[in-house]
This record gives sequence, structure tokens and C-alpha cells, in this order.
Amino acid sequence: MTTIRRFCCNDLLRFTSVNLDHLTETFNMSFYMTYLARWPDYFHVAEAPGNKVMGYIMGKVEGQGESWHGHVTAVTVATEYRRQQLAKKLMNLLEDISDKIDKGYFVDLFVRASNTPAIKMYEKLGYVIYRRVLRYYSGEEDGLDMRKALSRDVDKKSIIPLKRPITPDELEYD
Repeated sequence: MTTIRRFCCNDLLRFTSVNLDHLTETFNMSFYMTYLARWPDYFHVAEAPGNKVMGYIMGKVEGQGESWHGHVTAVTVATEYRRQQLAKKLMNLLEDISDKIDKGYFVDLFVRASNTPAIKMYEKLGYVIYRRVLRYYSGEEDGLDMRKALSRDVDKKSIIPLKRPITPDELEYD
């Protein structure tokens, strides 16, 4: 039986094995601690029996006006726990918080343009490619900004794709 609960400080010492996937971005401890302190509702861990970390999701809420949204900073599942819809459950949890609690207009995330399995999974979850960000990852690989409209965006304006790629310096940061 899988348990999904809020991430806590002790989990920082237990989730390294989940980050071994070469497509998973690994951050420094202060980065994780900032998310845990500022956006605890957006940071969850999935555990297997015996308290083994199966995966986690980390995100935040940001923006202003109609760009107020939930953001998925990282979602990853350990190799041995994939294909069990765990990422879907974690994504649904973050989407519900963004929609029902924080009343966001959409949820967004960035994914490597080469990560076809993840892109397909996000598309199955209702995400669309909003825009391409040239050389987003380490100044080399393009990233795709994918979005899913939430209930507040009745006209789905937030997911109308841009017609041209952008560069990282054109991204708006809050």
C-alpha cells in the first residue's frame, strides 16, 4: 500500500535513490528546504511499506493576475515503482491544491524536449505544449513549457500555445 504525505525534513536524507535517474534534476539542500518552508502544501512524498521512498513532487504557486498558477518544479518516481500511476497521483494532488486552495488559472512545468516518455505522460494528464524554451537546460537542451488549465480559466486562455520559441531570458520570474 502506497502512502502519500507531506514531505518533511527527514525525507531529505532518504530520497537520494529516487534522484539517480539522469532525467531528474537534483538541487542543493537549501533549494529543497526553501520549497519545504515556503510551499509545504506543494511538496509530497510517496512511500512504500517499510517507509521506502517511491517518489515525490515538489512545486509552488506563483504569478499575478491571470498568470497566477501552480508550478511543478520536480516530480519523479524511482525506477522500480514506475508504471503504477504514482506520478499521476502526485500530479493530481498538486493540481487539486493549485485549483481548489490557491485558485490558480493553470499548472505549468518544464520538461526536456528529448524526454518523450514524460511528455507523453503529461499529455495523457491533459497538459499541452505552451512554448519551447531554447537552450533551457544547462544552456544546451531545449525545454518545453507544458500547461494544463484549471477551473478558474474558463476560456482556457492560459494554454493557447505561443507561435514562436523563446529564450530563457524572456521567461518571467516572480
